[in-house]
Amino acid sequence: MCGICGFVFADAARPAPPGVIDRMTDALEHRGPDDRGVFTEPGCALGHRRLSIIDLSAAGHQPMTNEDGSLQIVFNGEVYNYRDLRPGLEAAGHRFRSGSDTEVILHLYEQRGEACLQDLRGMFAFAIWDRRRRRLFAARDRVGKKPFVYAHAPGGDFAFSSELSSLVLSPGFGREVDETALHHYLTYQFVPSPRTIWSGAKRLPPAHFLVWEGGRVRTERYWDLHYVPKLRLGALAAYRERFLEIFRESVRLRLVSDVPLGAFLSGGVDSGAVVAMMSLEGAAPVRTFSIGFSESDYDEVHYARLVAQRYGTEHQELVVEPRALEVLPQLVRHYGEPFADSSAVPTWYVSQLTRRSVTVALSGDGGDEAFGGYQRYLADRLLSGYLRLPAALREGVVRRVIDALPVPRRPRGFVGRLKRFIATADPARERQYVRYFCAFTNEDKAGLYAPAFASRMASVDSVSLVEELYRRADGESFLDRTLSVDMHSYLPDDILAKIDIAGMGNSLETRAPFLDHRLLEFAAACPPALKLRGATGKYLLKQAMQPYLPDQILSRRKMGFGMPVAEWFRGDLGTMAADLLLSSRALQRGYFKPEAVDRLLTEHRGRHADHGARLWVLLFLELWFREFVDTPAEETRT
Repeated sequence: MCGICGFVFADAARPAPPGVIDRMTDALEHRGPDDRGVFTEPGCALGHRRLSIIDLSAAGHQPMTNEDGSLQIVFNGEVYNYRDLRPGLEAAGHRFRSGSDTEVILHLYEQRGEACLQDLRGMFAFAIWDRRRRRLFAARDRVGKKPFVYAHAPGGDFAFSSELSSLVLSPGFGREVDETALHHYLTYQFVPSPRTIWSGAKRLPPAHFLVWEGGRVRTERYWDLHYVPKLRLGALAAYRERFLEIFRESVRLRLVSDVPLGAFLSGGVDSGAVVAMMSLEGAAPVRTFSIGFSESDYDEVHYARLVAQRYGTEHQELVVEPRALEVLPQLVRHYGEPFADSSAVPTWYVSQLTRRSVTVALSGDGGDEAFGGYQRYLADRLLSGYLRLPAALREGVVRRVIDALPVPRRPRGFVGRLKRFIATADPARERQYVRYFCAFTNEDKAGLYAPAFASRMASVDSVSLVEELYRRADGESFLDRTLSVDMHSYLPDDILAKIDIAGMGNSLETRAPFLDHRLLEFAAACPPALKLRGATGKYLLKQAMQPYLPDQILSRRKMGFGMPVAEWFRGDLGTMAADLLLSSRALQRGYFKPEAVDRLLTEHRGRHADHGARLWVLLFLELWFREFVDTPAEETRT
């Protein structure tokens, strides 16, 4: 796991500006504290920060070249099947000077060109500079575990990096905020790909490669997940056996490491399943790590202990009092753009704890998107029944009664979930799906925006992004189409961005067995009833794990990995938010009406409404502006 960056000029004779690639590379130090390297020649510069995982020797140094020096590669990630690929490359005449997976990619590209991506099984983002052809080939893994952001100037110059905070240091980068991206962020709590918060930067989508040549950029998808046709294996036992076979292999592949590794253990089914398979694969004693919280609605350590005790893991847990005022500035700096998933806070803490003992950690990420674990999937089914009620009964009785209930102190309790369900009900299922998890609806934004900004965004509908993903999805059931939507948006842009930043911000590599593309293809081909059966999500996964996990884990309601932001904003964080969001500095940006922001703060503090998620979105945005926009340009630009 590493950090990569670089730039190429359309003018082949133009020298790299002194020190620029060094500053871009050093901005990624947290991603690779073990080694650094740069390559420069007229028209091109590459940079690399290394977190040593495979082949710890100097032979694994990057940028890495092939035998004749015609290719240079910078690589971030892990290719788990590199040992299987190497013999065929050696038989074809390629000579190896290291035991790394990086060199396998390099020679595989020599052998197969763009088609090399079909052979790779892992997580990756890399760039290969072909010096003879003046051609840059870059790619990102199938699900988007590893990030790749880039800027393509009108004159043809091109720059890339693992993080925006490094990319903004590239030659000629213009810091112009993409207002459409900001508009979408307020809905989704992240900036949807391929946009970034900067108008001059894009994110390479998962499962895509990019070619820069002659000043022009071409991108192409090389893989996709399909939900038809379906497998027909007969009895449940056959599906269970096939799942365990693929899942166990996926875990086994991710145990390859030349440094200590462990696992996150949250107390849920997904992380418990990973730990169980690690133990069965002989990784014992597995090192496991859990974070506990004093708020009972967010604490799962007692469930995590059940799995740790069952498999005799070397278990560490830490009960923390999350200090949002302390951790927020760190998160803002590391994310480099607005990102308001509050579970970034506990993810940061557990990564910090884990890194004290190991360099690699396996996680349960992807289980919900693959096998149907989120409660919003069930909410869609309940919506169908609710909408069968006469409109007069729904709006005249049910909604009024639910709205009259006081705002609960436990947002995750029954009343909190019920109020959320009723408030977001929409006959259009695709729009309902967005309303269920979004921060600001279109109606909310209309009341929040200052007139000029509202006018500029009048024709931009954030919900249409998800509607387009639904139209492209090939599933026959609404559940499968929704899973496809999440695989193409929420998973890479939220979940995987969060774990990458939290892990790499603490120099920790994270691996997700559920995101092996062969396992995802199997899950997509399973009938919907094996994912959501009645009110039970992840039905097949839970059935398969019955011999391996305690019943208390398999039968409990999904908790999620969140934080009590609603209560935070009724304390010190609320005071901080008011000072920042209603400051002249914030209001002069011209995006929001001051009376609308003040109303959110006042209603929330008075428990007349729960605006915790909305306030978190606005606060992170303002802190981002202060860190990356208000900072004098000469301090960070070249």
